[in-house]
Amino acid sequence: MNTEKIKVRITESGKTMDVVVLEKRADRIQVVLGEGIHSVKCEITPTRNGLAYAGSVMGREIVYERSREQVKADLDKLNPTMHNNRLR
Repeated sequence: MNTEKIKVRITESGKTMDVVVLEKRADRIQVVLGEGIHSVKCEITPTRNGLAYAGSVMGREIVYERSREQVKADLDKLNPTMHNNRLR
């Protein structure tokens, strides 16, 4: 099984960390921070202007610095038939 990882920025400290993606859609991305029993799920959603995704986990804000259009293009690149099936 190939797990996808993305790099998110913690706004408080400015540091970046890799997180595992559970589900990725244009309207939301569900990620897991940490490993084992200390892991925490988080849902990040597009910001108002659509230039990034943001979410909060344990009182800390995390930001994925890719636009909604970039994520949608990534999803279309991975599975081009998915878009065609929705139009029917």
